[in-house]
Amino acid sequence: NRPEVWEALESVIGDRPVLLNRAPTLHRLGIQAFEPILIEGSAIQLHPLVTTAFNADFDGDQMAVHVPLSQKAVQEARDLMLASKNLLKPADGEPIISPSKDMVLGVYYLSMEQKAAHKGDGRAFADMDEVELAYALGQVEVHSEIKLLAKTWYDDKGKRLDKSESRMINTTVGRVLLNRILPEEVQFVNKKLDKGGVKDLIAEVYELCGQEVTTSVADRVKSIGFEYAMKSGTTLAVADISIPPERKPIIDEALKQVEVVQRDFRRGLLTDQEKNEREIQIWQETTDKVGDAVKKHMDPDGNLSTMATSGATKGGFSTISQLAGMRGLMADPSGRIIPMPIRSNFREGLTAQEYFISTHGARKGLADTALRTADAGYLTRRLVDIAQDIIINEYDCGTRDGVWIRRADDVAGQKMDSRMYSRLAADRIIHPQTGEALAEPGDVITHELARMIAASGIAEVKLRSPLTCELDHGICAKCYGIDLGRGTMVDLGSAVGIVAAQSIGEPGTQLTLRTFHTGGVASTGTTDITTGLPRVEEIFEARKQPKGEAAVAEIGGVIHIQQSEKYADMREVHIQHAEMVHDEYAIPEDWKITARDESEVQAGDILATKDKSTIVAQHGGRVAVEKKDRKVIVSYEQREEVIMDIPNTSRILVRDGARVEAGTALTEGSLNPHRILKIQGRDACQMYLMTEVQKVYRSQGQNIHDKHFEVIIRKMLSKVQVTRPGDIKHLPGDVIDRLEIRKQNEQLIAEGKQPARFSEVLLGVTKASLSTDSFLSASSFQHTIKVLAGAAIGSTTDPLYGLKENVIIGKLIPAGTGFIHGRFTKPGEEPAANSTEEMPDTTVGD
Repeated sequence: NRPEVWEALESVIGDRPVLLNRAPTLHRLGIQAFEPILIEGSAIQLHPLVTTAFNADFDGDQMAVHVPLSQKAVQEARDLMLASKNLLKPADGEPIISPSKDMVLGVYYLSMEQKAAHKGDGRAFADMDEVELAYALGQVEVHSEIKLLAKTWYDDKGKRLDKSESRMINTTVGRVLLNRILPEEVQFVNKKLDKGGVKDLIAEVYELCGQEVTTSVADRVKSIGFEYAMKSGTTLAVADISIPPERKPIIDEALKQVEVVQRDFRRGLLTDQEKNEREIQIWQETTDKVGDAVKKHMDPDGNLSTMATSGATKGGFSTISQLAGMRGLMADPSGRIIPMPIRSNFREGLTAQEYFISTHGARKGLADTALRTADAGYLTRRLVDIAQDIIINEYDCGTRDGVWIRRADDVAGQKMDSRMYSRLAADRIIHPQTGEALAEPGDVITHELARMIAASGIAEVKLRSPLTCELDHGICAKCYGIDLGRGTMVDLGSAVGIVAAQSIGEPGTQLTLRTFHTGGVASTGTTDITTGLPRVEEIFEARKQPKGEAAVAEIGGVIHIQQSEKYADMREVHIQHAEMVHDEYAIPEDWKITARDESEVQAGDILATKDKSTIVAQHGGRVAVEKKDRKVIVSYEQREEVIMDIPNTSRILVRDGARVEAGTALTEGSLNPHRILKIQGRDACQMYLMTEVQKVYRSQGQNIHDKHFEVIIRKMLSKVQVTRPGDIKHLPGDVIDRLEIRKQNEQLIAEGKQPARFSEVLLGVTKASLSTDSFLSASSFQHTIKVLAGAAIGSTTDPLYGLKENVIIGKLIPAGTGFIHGRFTKPGEEPAANSTEEMPDTTVGD
């Protein structure tokens, strides 16, 4: 507490930002720079809008403060790390500084309409100043419905117009107060704003007005939100939780249905599993019905429903229906659903038995939290390890290839425009009705363009993707597209691999903690998230036998299902494929055709002769002779049949007599990605991996852009296995880099030699990390002694391409400021000619 300490501190931070960090630092927004202000007291005071990025709350969290010393460090903190410059989340490009909790409640209170009559209803005003004056003088209330002559950018449905117009609108005083703090470009917002609405508003301000305006708008929204949350006087009492009268009849009806199911079970009409399934289904439907009744019975303008619908609380309506409806089904410690529901609610109180059942869920939540956090951390570590050497090394790899984004593909329910956003067009995109070009190859798909393309009704577009980039090391800027955390085109030297790993790993930790909040209530549709994280792990590790693997059609054809004769508990699924094959034989001019038209021939029969030479049929079949073209065509039916044994307990998804394509799932369960790769090829495998992993994240409300998964999947599919070496210096069975063997093959073909043949392989992230060129990186990951011994025996050299190996030996990492353009060009070659001038401009706002 000596005064000179204050002086020293003041002089140090006078011209320096400080870095704030909250452990665990799961993504790059876990460390941000701030311009500090010295205050009395021992607690750090933090701006409420940055808490989302740090995942911090004000209940005693600790944070570390660092002071950058050198001039370069200060400049980097100022230019790149200031909180006001990190407004977007690198995972999906959405604003991360959007208001939450009390702030949302205040904004929702301001923008809602109430049924009750208010002082000054129906008055008309010429501009916003008049409204504010009338409010200050107490002539109108926050929820008074008024008419206002306003300049607005939106029509009555809330759709944005091409230019603003002045007209009379029906609105409320609260909405006018809210619009006072918004920039002109987004006025007049005339709708109820819940948490999602506020987030969209901030995103729109960012898109239209740029970074600086957004920071000040977010700040003003925060202040007005807190102010009106306080003025609203939102409180709760037990009396507000009213139990709907329909609750008892709904539950009595369910008890009758369950009694019928149990009677059928006692008569032997149902198996034990069917009985359980039916009971669970009845109770889940009942819980939903009771929940709906609670929702209907609530006062829509009351405090409880305001808190639930505004998005200011964690639970939404599910928690309220536990308070006033019924708690519903619970899971036992192993995650199975107990078919005995908790029929009481917290308002009435639980019976001793119900209380006992519900303790499972509470305990499981806490146990999971402790155990699974470690799993998520380990997953992140593996992802970082596989992706750490993926850096943007060139502007353009020159490929014409890309991925197809189809309207029909349901990648976990994402909208088409959000899947297109931030990429570059690989081909011309043409409007299906008007025929005009919406985008040329190389155009950046911005939010606006993505919405236009999606609205045109086009079925599919081809866009550049990290999956199809042809750089040997890293990815090129044009295949990656926009840097989601900055909203502009990605810079050379960006460590996009690390960003991808962090974006996927950070919500992984959120996934694990999910069971805790609902107190272990079994919810419909989503399985307990314990299946979530292990599922993500199973996909990224590309396990050879996924849990609950589905049977897959190995060939396309017609299905025929019958009971197995060998095994009592098995069914046989026959897939029969028949097609007409036409063998064409071209007969030279001076040969005599001996085969007769429309006749049948056997394999080996003579079709044409000349002296003692003959042409014979390879297969038996029906002959067609085309004398004019001197062709003999033998047509025959080729039949193929595959028989698969499937246990009686598994549900078969296809009907008897149905036609299936190769690779279709025949039973419920997850598919094996290795088999998809073998049967349907690389593209189908990439699509499957992405869809499955997105399903897990999106079912938990976590949005991550596809491109982050693509960066990881690119590495998982980066190797191939040599089957016939041809003239390359590898043995059959060697696993080598896909792009490398393609280059070698092109060279061999040019020299007239025999190219190698290979098959695609899918590696899990651990295996892919260990099969990297860098022994330093691999040894610092796992199996240190084995890797180092192997490197010593093979006298391996480490090219130091990635980040880890450079950190280990104390060099600057080859990304960011340590990036050197053209370090992969061979001596005497020029680095790729195209320069930054060609890069499309994607700057947002000012």
